Amino acid sequence: MIDELVASHVDVIITSSYPAALAAKEHAGNTPIVVTFSGDPVATGLVSSLAHPGGNITGVSEIAAELSAKRLAVLKEAVPSVRNVAVLWNADDLGMSLRYQAAEAEAKRSGMLIMPLGVRAPDDFDTAFSEMTKTPPDAILMVTDILTNLNRKRVMEFASEHHLPAIYEYAYLVHDGGLISYGPDVDAIFDRAVGLADRILKGAKPADLPLELPARFELAINLKTAKARGLAIPESILVRADDVIE
Repeated sequence: MIDELVASHVDVIITSSYPAALAAKEHAGNTPIVVTFSGDPVATGLVSSLAHPGGNITGVSEIAAELSAKRLAVLKEAVPSVRNVAVLWNADDLGMSLRYQAAEAEAKRSGMLIMPLGVRAPDDFDTAFSEMTKTPPDAILMVTDILTNLNRKRVMEFASEHHLPAIYEYAYLVHDGGLISYGPDVDAIFDRAVGLADRILKGAKPADLPLELPARFELAINLKTAKARGLAIPESILVRADDVIE
């Protein structure tokens, strides 16, 4: 797909996900690239630094370690009995694996346990569900990429059947039936990516445009899901929520 875009002489490519960003870096030649949702671009080797990316890549980065810590803290506050958290993530995606590692490190610091459930294909979810059935966790954290997103309903249905609280990364997953999410405002990230593309189209070089960090974060809660799980969400969380689905 990147080869086709380059052959069409596009002026800039905006990517979403680490695999797309990597493909663009390897095949787009000198075509400017604006990355989003690609994990930590420095840790994955997409750019040399956030402030001075160099090459032809800029975009919106993320703060995976801080967000992983926050999600586990929100989960613990919502359900104080949670100690053992199953983490579902795409083990073939370096950007998502780094998010998992950040959650694992934070769990160790906070005295929680992590059940690692890396998936690589749709069939792997059945294996993950089987593992959680044999050794039930207290909750689920789903790291979001294209693989887990396309199978999100299966994750939500499993959580519902087994009365497991689950936390997700983006608000739209709570609107789809998830319990809680905490993460960057997706629309705001794409708005900023378009702003960077606009500057490039007006003559700016990607190498001179520092990668930006998310500026707006959303805490979303689905009270209908909470009621179905028999959970009473603490008022301390509800008053901070940006989005409450009733």
